[in-house]
Amino acid sequence: MGRLPDIRQKLGRRDFLKGLTILGGTALLASLLPACLRPDMPQDVIKEETAMTKVSLVRTTDRTEGVRKAIELLNFNPVAGKNVVLKPNFNTADPAPGSTHNDTLRSLVLTLKEMGAASITLAERSGPSDTTRNIMEQKGIPAMAGELGFEILNLQEMGEEGWVKVRPADSHWKDGFLFPRIYTDAECIVQTCCLKTHQFGGHFTMALKCSVGMVPPGLGPGGKYPFMNELHRSPFQRQMIAEINTAYTPDLVVMDGVEAFVDGGPHVGTRVNANVILAGTDRIANDAVGVAILRLLGTTPEVSRGQVFEQDQIVRAVELGLGVTSPDRIELVTGDAGSEDFARQVRGELLKT
Repeated sequence: MGRLPDIRQKLGRRDFLKGLTILGGTALLASLLPACLRPDMPQDVIKEETAMTKVSLVRTTDRTEGVRKAIELLNFNPVAGKNVVLKPNFNTADPAPGSTHNDTLRSLVLTLKEMGAASITLAERSGPSDTTRNIMEQKGIPAMAGELGFEILNLQEMGEEGWVKVRPADSHWKDGFLFPRIYTDAECIVQTCCLKTHQFGGHFTMALKCSVGMVPPGLGPGGKYPFMNELHRSPFQRQMIAEINTAYTPDLVVMDGVEAFVDGGPHVGTRVNANVILAGTDRIANDAVGVAILRLLGTTPEVSRGQVFEQDQIVRAVELGLGVTSPDRIELVTGDAGSEDFARQVRGELLKT
């Protein structure tokens, strides 16, 4: 034990912690960590090295109760008294997980209202094959908004004044991208995504990729710049997906995994009953847990390859500082024996080397 601090100084904090995980898993890490943190180390560094990110996991077939319970398990309220902007997954009107299930959306809106949200505005851009207005009408979203009392902002129908230019440092985007002002100025952001693969280069589409629906397909000063063409034709598509996420930070993410696509996606694919709802605040943690679940279900070679944190979207998101940096920093929170049994399997997949 006496030589561990010297080894740590040679390797660096992050490499040392990763090495501990490989050598002995989380139990060994927990026992050795106090010896590795020097008394003179700044408190913010100590907090960074030891902080855990919570992801609640509910094993269920009932979206209504699953959404509510997943949020309750987090034991915090980021929406009370806030004007909430809500991002669903309405790429198309296909049945879940092709798009957000209406039961999931309804339960989420009602739960946010019970938590004291001052207002809720659903803001979305659909496509590419149909208009946002048509897709929302096919799904009955305007009627639901009238019934439950939330507003709708169709991002596809906004003028240039509704967008801001975002240029992430060292980005794979040629000149950045446009992003909705309602999200950059939001007091509180809630996102709900689905558990599925992506056959058009993303490999998987969950919380990080749900953000693509915030970028216009083609818009910009002086003409219609094709942002989606640039994204989907780039060999760095997955990195660019992560870079979109630098434009905002959600306060709550809820993922519907009652049904999943284990291949295909985002609109159609091989459907499997995964029977799970996740909730948290960290997009990287959400997607890492989602990838682990897809692997347990049996999925594509791309999603199955390497360690979970070696997936391109996750690697780039970690580089950009968007959330948790390693799987051993993810704490799965459950509330019943069935959920905990599944969580043990997910943890095993997350930590697999």
